[in-house]
Amino acid sequence: MSPQPIRYAEIVSGCKIFLMPKKRAQPERKPRADAQRNRERILEVAKEAFTRQGANASLDDIANQAEVGAGTLYRHFPTRDALLEAVYRSEVEKLAAAQRKFSETMPPVEALRAWMLLFVDYIAAKHIIAPALNSMVGGPTRVFESSRHLIQGAIEALVKRAIKSGDIRKDLDAFDLLRALIGVSYVATTEDWQQSARRLVDILITGSRPGK
Repeated sequence: MSPQPIRYAEIVSGCKIFLMPKKRAQPERKPRADAQRNRERILEVAKEAFTRQGANASLDDIANQAEVGAGTLYRHFPTRDALLEAVYRSEVEKLAAAQRKFSETMPPVEALRAWMLLFVDYIAAKHIIAPALNSMVGGPTRVFESSRHLIQGAIEALVKRAIKSGDIRKDLDAFDLLRALIGVSYVATTEDWQQSARRLVDILITGSRPGK
């Protein structure tokens, strides 16, 4: 006979009541390391593919270049929209993480410059992905709105640090730097606009220095 489950007795108004012990809540399992690596590799390859070929890049080619099976790709990203949105969110998260890393490892102005160069890459990814996101239910607004505060918070923290060090003018509006870079991307007529935007980063940094 199988052993009986342990029961705990309670006395209530002279009656004995047997209660089964409560099951412990199972901790939420983290993704396996190899699964996480596969996901990150797919996102990196997808970003490059979407940037080069547009939002209709072949998902099978993305899987091959990421060295995973098509089933693995679809297990992480069931639809093209899911992959596009994940690429976009991944770029935003990289920007936020980069701000913290640059602030810890670089002088204020260098940290600001490095982050702005990274922002140029983000704009390129957004240009490719944004039209496809328009086809999603509710459009891209909910995706963009959820990430805007991360981007704005990152640039504001970097500018504030540079102002505090005396390397940047006190009247500088952090968002003006973003507007300038975004503006270049929207008026660009050639595919090498990113090179122009990177040159503009240095111009903006120079122009943000305190007057002598």
